[in-house]
Amino acid sequence: MGKFIVIGERIHCISPAIREAMEKMDPAPILKRAKEQIDAGAAYLDVNIGPAEKTGADLMKWAVKLLQENFDNIPLSLDTANKKAIEAGISVYNRSRGKPVINSADAGDRISYIDLAAANGAIAIALCAKHGVPANNEERMSYCQEMLERGLGLGMEADDLWFDPLTLVIKGMQEKQVEMFEFIRQLKDMGLYSNCGISNASNGMPKPIRPIIDSVMISMAIGSGLNAAIVNPCDQRMMETIKSADIIMNQTLYADSYLEI
Repeated sequence: MGKFIVIGERIHCISPAIREAMEKMDPAPILKRAKEQIDAGAAYLDVNIGPAEKTGADLMKWAVKLLQENFDNIPLSLDTANKKAIEAGISVYNRSRGKPVINSADAGDRISYIDLAAANGAIAIALCAKHGVPANNEERMSYCQEMLERGLGLGMEADDLWFDPLTLVIKGMQEKQVEMFEFIRQLKDMGLYSNCGISNASNGMPKPIRPIIDSVMISMAIGSGLNAAIVNPCDQRMMETIKSADIIMNQTLYADSYLEI
């Protein structure tokens, strides 16, 4: 996969401003968030419309066209529990800069999202979980194998499955963090791609501490072989860490101005 892939997380219906913009189909707040993230270094944008049970298909179509038409067909991660909305978004998706990403499958109730990705030539983020938190890496790997076999059986390439080890909250699960890095190394050794939502680790911490924890987590995860992450690219410390890691991992040619690129 090469250079680390940053998926911007800030177009999310949990944000009051974005939720209102989605309800009204008001482009301005969404375009503003998109530009901020792209300018900060996001390669993909995650578009999370929530369940959107009634209006999901129209909303996702609108969002995909809005973002791609305004930002040179920026690759997108389509994030919703509404499968019809994902299909609708893919129906208007421009692939000139990459396949759509479906966020996300798991080995339980959402394993059919792998079928959806296979049927639509998309990438699937595949959460290595089934019912709750995996007990250990052996359990994670069993779910990984289950999803990999399903995807390959449907004609997918292995690199169209981005396996998520499940980032756990440090407050309450501190002893589980090292396991995640070990699992990322296992995926790398198997030639599989990995992705995670780093900010989950710092949930519940004081606001000044979260960027510190998140940047250290991403650094350790990249060192373990992580290929991509859903993060806030407007977090300067985070992006400085990722860009520096790309230099150290020899994925980007060093220049004194590398933080400005």
